[in-house]
Amino acid sequence: MTFANVGSLETKPGQRDAVLSILVRPMAGLKDAGCLLYEVGVNDAVPDAVFVCELWESPEAHRASLELESVQAAIEEAMPLLTGEMGGNQFTVLGSPLR
Repeated sequence: MTFANVGSLETKPGQRDAVLSILVRPMAGLKDAGCLLYEVGVNDAVPDAVFVCELWESPEAHRASLELESVQAAIEEAMPLLTGEMGGNQFTVLGSPLR
């Protein structure tokens, strides 16, 4: 069963590009941990936000990935650049017209 996590991270003013550079860096072990897709983007109408769309093999794979050294390092680096406001949704993927 595929698990999706689609969210937004509010950055401190002027820090969006710094957060983007952290989130788009290759992260060792992410794919092996069960990550099927990790896309990062922006919406110019919301200049201090970063959006992330993730697909995982399972909710457990997503949770376990948070223990990876590369993920922990990215979180530690990004946290001071964020306001703490986060939004999003998690859901079980039931199908796709592309598959």
